[in-house]
Formats: sequence, C-alpha cells, structure tokens
Amino acid sequence: MSTLATNAITDASGGNTATINGYTPTVSNMAGRNRIINGDMRIDARNAGASVTAPNGDYTLDRWATLSSAASKFTIQQNAGSVTPPAGFSNYAGLTVTSAYSPTGGELFALRQRVEGLNVSDLAWGTAAAKTITISFWVRSSLTGTFGGSLQNSVSNRSYPFTYSISVANTWEQKTVTVSGDTTGTWLTSNGVGISMTFSIGAGSSILGTADAWAGAAYYSATGSTNLIATSGATFYITGVQLEAGSVATPFEHRMYGQELALCQRYYWDSNIDELWASPLNGTNNYRRVSIQYPVTMRSAPVCTVTASTSGSFSSGSQPFAEAITATSSVVNCDVSSSAAYAWVTSFKASAEL
Repeated sequence: MSTLATNAITDASGGNTATINGYTPTVSNMAGRNRIINGDMRIDARNAGASVTAPNGDYTLDRWATLSSAASKFTIQQNAGSVTPPAGFSNYAGLTVTSAYSPTGGELFALRQRVEGLNVSDLAWGTAAAKTITISFWVRSSLTGTFGGSLQNSVSNRSYPFTYSISVANTWEQKTVTVSGDTTGTWLTSNGVGISMTFSIGAGSSILGTADAWAGAAYYSATGSTNLIATSGATFYITGVQLEAGSVATPFEHRMYGQELALCQRYYWDSNIDELWASPLNGTNNYRRVSIQYPVTMRSAPVCTVTASTSGSFSSGSQPFAEAITATSSVVNCDVSSSAAYAWVTSFKASAEL
C-alpha cells in the first residue's frame, strides 16, 4: 500500500517542512501570503516597458514609485539591460544611474511600495501582539557591498532601517530580512498607508539610522549602506519581492496574471480606447455624457484624466472632464459645437494611489 506524501513545501533554506510560520501549509492557506502587489514586476501599465527618467514620488511600474531628490539622476525600466531574470521570473525592475550624485542631508533616491492598511491589518503593528514579518527578494547590482532600505508607518515617525549584502557583481542573489513587528506607534489598518517599504540606492546622512532597530524617526536606509547613485552607469535590478507574516521566507507567491492585474487596478487604471461614445442627452442639446465603470473597485475615488475626440469641435472652454467620481465609476461630460456632432473618449486614466 502506498503512502501519501506529507503536505510539505521547500522553504528558503532549501529544506522541506510540514509546518511553516506556525501552521501547516495547504493550497488555500498559502494563498494571499504576499502583501506586496506586482512584486514580480509583471505589470507596467503606464510605460509598457519603456525607460523613463525616475520621477520624484510618482509611480512607474505598477505599485512601485521612485524617489529622486535631484532630477535626472537615474532611470527605471521593466527589464532594463535585458539580462536573464532569476529562475521562475520573467520580469524585473531595473534602475540605472545616469548622472553620479552624492546625496546630502535628507536627500533620497529609492524605489518604494506603500502597502494599503487593509492588507496588513492582521499584523497588529502598534500593539503588544505585533507579528514578525519577513521580506524576501531577488537583487542584482553592478556594485557589491552593503545595501539598505527601511519600513515606515504612514506619517514616517516610526521606521526600521535594514541592510543586506550583495556579494557578487552582476549576479542575481536572493535576500531575506526578518523584522520583529513594531509594538508602538500608529500603523493604519484603513485604506491609507499601512506600511511603506523602501529600497534605497542613495540617501543623505540625516535620514540614515541604525540597522535592525525600530526608531521614532524618518529613516529611509541604514548607516553605512552603499550609495549606488554616486556611480554613473551603476545598475540595480530587483524582482520577486515578498512581504509576509512569520519569521521564515516562503517561496514567492506567483499569482495568476489576471489576479495581479486586478490588484494593480485597485490603484491605477489606464484605458486607451476609442469605443466609449457620448451621445446627445436630447435631440437639440450639445451636451455629451458617457458613464465609465472601472474594472475593479478602486481604493478610493480616483483622480481622473480624460482625453476625447469629436466629429465636430468642443465648445470654447469646455474640454472633456470627469464628474460624479466614485470608487466604482464616473461620468465624462463635454460640450460640442453642434447638435449633430458626436464625441468619444480616447483615453481615461484613474489613479487612487497611496
């Protein structure tokens, strides 16, 4: 008689285990482990794989924002440099320094994801029951040394600087960082910023703190970490980013593409289409209106950007605009110069980013 195999998975140390992070893994309870969205860098709705000069505080690959205290110092691109990703991945985010710079004071150059509080409420940070979390990721850089990052709360008065080492240049290495949950401070469990996670490529001295310790200050990296931004042409590639409850890094949670896309669309939706027609409200009215339903419920009522075309012309001072904006839908309105003219939406962008 055959014996069924134990319900085991392989953990980050390469060993099989029947229990992990305090529970027995099954297909159902291992889903939803990763609190990071687009950690494998598959979704790039804004730029479709094009290289962009890193903006300060704006989003690039979905859910990932770049921080750049000085303009035009580095670029970001999905699959920059066209290197082979680590096994099991097809994409990565690539940062490339285009102009060497030595940050001072509170200057920062980094890649950041803000995790919604509703997605980390079970961690109970800010209470005596705060849970330990583990961050894991794959990284590759043209430089070696000690690199840094941090975790912060929504108002940046609690932070945890961390470090990791890159041992071999231009080689993918997997890293893990385990963090004891913060038992003090205010950590949102609403649709605001629950946890902000930053990977620094350069930071001034006033925002560097002691590694592996919680602090009541806004630290974005650890003292002694490498300033990659100081080397022109230096590269920093990252993928497979996971933040999960527990003290052990489990294998990266590969979600179905449609699931990952829907998770991203909660924060940003970009629809470039010519199919949403705005019809006259009545036979003689020049006012045009079309209702737009978002593919998923967004985090909050988004900021909407609209472009449209018409078979005639838009009335003076009446370019298309969105109103009646909610987390699920909005209405686009415009005035055209003739009652016989049609109008249609060519591009609709909705952003409810953190």
